[in-house]
Amino acid sequence: MPTPEGRDGLAAPGPEQPQLTAGGDAVVQEREGPMSKGELKRPQSVLVVVCTRQGEFLLMQRTRPKGFWQSVTGSLDPGETPRLAAAREVFEETGIRAGGGLIDLHQSVLFPIIPAWRRRYALNVCFNREYWFALVLDSRRHVRLSQREHLTSRWLSAPEAVELTGSWTNRDAIQRVACVLDPMGGCGTTGQGGRSIRRTSRVIDSRFRRALSKT
Repeated sequence: MPTPEGRDGLAAPGPEQPQLTAGGDAVVQEREGPMSKGELKRPQSVLVVVCTRQGEFLLMQRTRPKGFWQSVTGSLDPGETPRLAAAREVFEETGIRAGGGLIDLHQSVLFPIIPAWRRRYALNVCFNREYWFALVLDSRRHVRLSQREHLTSRWLSAPEAVELTGSWTNRDAIQRVACVLDPMGGCGTTGQGGRSIRRTSRVIDSRFRRALSKT
């Protein structure tokens, strides 16, 4: 897939880290001219939480911004559905073919696009909608990284992954998936804005459990 300047799917940082996800990308974008109409990004992206049934979560370290870790992410191509984009991004970023194992979490989040990146989008587009998916594997798989986008990868427990990722949407998604894999110990207490992960994810949990039982 293209380099991070072309399609990155990065969520806006949480209030506790306003500078982290801007990093070098913001500087690069300030130096670039306006994008042509054919190059404009869609303000829609996917987040795919890749994990094992044993509760190990895959995170990858991006080449930029420095020190930024996240799950599989990326913007939708023209005419592409969220599900197709999720499967494509998983293969492009990890070399894993999702096949029928991709689970739609029926959850999306709207977040503001960092001002330095807005010239990538059509005029007056200020928000991006991120659609959540999960890919639950029976065991760890070999990960084939795209060297243009990622430096390394790690399989982590849910608490470790939540602590490491730089995106608040990624943290919430990991915690919600962990709630289903380990209802007793995997649930975090709060999500963005102090909402209870256990309370707000009941609908996601029931759909996710049904889908997981079929894989």
